[in-house]
Amino acid sequence: GLFVTDYFTRTPRKLSPFRSFASIELFHFHIPEDTVIAVWNLITFKEQGGTFGDQCPDRSITVYFRSGAPSVINPLHTHFPRDTAVPGSFALTLTWTLPNRTTGVFNVTSPLPGDWFLAAHLPKDEGKISVKGLYEECQYLFQPQLIVQRLVNIAVLYPGHVTEQSMAPHNRSCLYKVFVPSYTSRVLVEVLRCRGAEGCPLWLRVRAKAPPLHNSTTLDCREHAPCQLAQDLPFWQHWYYVLVEKHPGVPGTISFQVTVQLTDCSRPSLARPPFLPSSASMNMPHSFGSAGGLALGDSPPPTSPNDTKHPVPIPVTSHAGERCWPVRPTLRNELDTFSVHFYIFFGPNVSVPPDRPAVFVINLLPVLDSGGVLNLELRLNVSSLCGENVTVFGCLNHEVPLTSGDNTSVTCETESLAGFLLSVNATASLSRLRIPYPQTGSWYLSLRSLCATEHGFEPCTNVTAEVYLRAYLSPCINDCGIYGQCKLLRTNNYLYAACECKAGWNGWGCTDNAEAFSYGFQLLSTLLLCLSNVMFVPPVAIAVRSHYLLEAAVYIFTMFFSTFYHACDQPGIVVFCIMEYDVLQFCDFLGSLMSVWVTVIAMARLQPIVKQASVGKGACRAGMEEIYPDGCPTAPQVLYLLGAMLLSMALQMDRHGLWNLLGPSLFALGIMAVAWTARTIRRRHCYPPTWKRWAFYLCPGALIAAAAVLLYAFVETEENYFYIHSIWHLLIAGSVGFLLPPRAKPSRRLGPLPRRKGCGYQLCVNEQEELGLVDPAVASINSICTS
Repeated sequence: GLFVTDYFTRTPRKLSPFRSFASIELFHFHIPEDTVIAVWNLITFKEQGGTFGDQCPDRSITVYFRSGAPSVINPLHTHFPRDTAVPGSFALTLTWTLPNRTTGVFNVTSPLPGDWFLAAHLPKDEGKISVKGLYEECQYLFQPQLIVQRLVNIAVLYPGHVTEQSMAPHNRSCLYKVFVPSYTSRVLVEVLRCRGAEGCPLWLRVRAKAPPLHNSTTLDCREHAPCQLAQDLPFWQHWYYVLVEKHPGVPGTISFQVTVQLTDCSRPSLARPPFLPSSASMNMPHSFGSAGGLALGDSPPPTSPNDTKHPVPIPVTSHAGERCWPVRPTLRNELDTFSVHFYIFFGPNVSVPPDRPAVFVINLLPVLDSGGVLNLELRLNVSSLCGENVTVFGCLNHEVPLTSGDNTSVTCETESLAGFLLSVNATASLSRLRIPYPQTGSWYLSLRSLCATEHGFEPCTNVTAEVYLRAYLSPCINDCGIYGQCKLLRTNNYLYAACECKAGWNGWGCTDNAEAFSYGFQLLSTLLLCLSNVMFVPPVAIAVRSHYLLEAAVYIFTMFFSTFYHACDQPGIVVFCIMEYDVLQFCDFLGSLMSVWVTVIAMARLQPIVKQASVGKGACRAGMEEIYPDGCPTAPQVLYLLGAMLLSMALQMDRHGLWNLLGPSLFALGIMAVAWTARTIRRRHCYPPTWKRWAFYLCPGALIAAAAVLLYAFVETEENYFYIHSIWHLLIAGSVGFLLPPRAKPSRRLGPLPRRKGCGYQLCVNEQEELGLVDPAVASINSICTS
């Protein structure tokens, strides 16, 4: 046949260590029909600081593949919630083989058409809390690429129509496809009039949705005459592929005929008509290939009596599973994203008669509904059993209902069909089923009632069971409980939901409590983080005693919002929020940075320097008293206001950035260093002048602050966060108490000059600088007070 190659790629994304499904990277692909091979090229590479990360350690990357919906993964081997069905998926682990870049290849022969999803993540890390911007982190990027090779113009078989084929010596096989409409109970493929060098040296293979593989349903035509291959309970509304393959080493040309017979389960004694007038009667797509030059919408050509392409009647034998029952539809009611209720007409109470099953269909929209959880609930009305030991079995199957002919079957699986079993009786009257990330399409639920006897289950007599049926689609399982948060995630144009657990809880629905925090531990951690802020009370008292009222107000602000921010930031159930979380976080960060800023500015002692430089003397000229009645603004006040505005802007840009803390701290330290250096040069003596100030205040305070910063930047992890961050509060508050300068106490104070009679003004003289180092005799007059 003729092959066409298609190529698809996705943008590289940064991978994260696995914590929950919310931390994985999901990639969405679409594989077209008639694809014979799909090759995924998996590219992984490292980056560090915008360059190649050759120095980054090697990490293993796990990639999951699944058709129809995202993979339900469990790399941490946690427990799933009860009544949860876990679908399978492929898994592949990539290891680094090159210093920077590694490429892996994953081939899938004859993949199922439709949506495919790839999920990738790094192994779970140690949970270290790193300060953003402290060092260049290693980034591990992953980029999948897809190359598909598909066949075009595959010959189409029509039910009841015979196709002749001649296989040349250089050909190995012939591929056909036939569309199976709804309400089809059996597909029968037959090879007729096979003529070759060694009888009929052919293999007959049949597979749904994609070309057959080596492990598909196979029949050796040399050992079976007639060569007929049947598929009971085929998938509805799908293509079935028929592969006729020649045995290896067989010479010569082989000629044969292929025909397909479909059995209508609504009329088991009749086969599908050999020819249909249009594609609408078969619910077939309009994109057909060619079958001997016959188009789907065309009428079959007139056949002569000697023509070999005449319909061959195939006897239809009675099979147990050929009979089907009416399928009751459900009404779809969309409430929100992944919040859909499926209502049953004349429900939700369903009557299950003893002689036949009740079949319902739930239609999930393509792509849109695969990112949630399909929930099914059965509740038996015990009063409707009339004292009989009745059990109602429910089989949930994808794309075809499982209706068995014998009434004693209690399984929902066949050789080619897998399903989910639910059962309710008088003892256990409630049954639930949850399917995370269900495949889209039609899901069929078949309800049957059987009575338990000594010899097993037998059909009931004159007992109609009544069942309450509830089916709905939800984003997460039980909304992730009280220890989790259901997050709506997006990858390109695909939406999906996942749980993010807290307080040590794990699992798909945050129900695994193997590592969960106890209530006592949650209460202790909350009290540690909140009560450790009480350490700010001594700095507040010192600031008030030293007349640093503005600094004391900032410390009170920090203590208040840090306490209630940590009370609201707890991962467990011991949580108390007085405001919105975002407001509390902003105020906590702003208070912490402002505490550092005002403390360092206060240590600089700028007021005396400004006065001696005559900044205050020349700033207020005539007429400025009306604008500043309490005196002109000084340099510390300007710096306090400027720092508050700049820090607010920086926190609004990035609250977790490293330079939000280092920037104002280094700037304030620079101002302090300039002020202290100016005093040292002017006085020709080290400032502060006393060794006791250095030995008992400045050096201990600096060491305590440095220890707090080191703990915050390099020691904090998720496990020790409650202890280390509480120690951080204690150390930072303690360092403020040591570093805050004492109140300035001049040696002498000059009072106002005596009032001169006859003059309408009173002269006021300023105070001396701290420690009395300025001669009062040369004190300058800095203000004129109105008498």
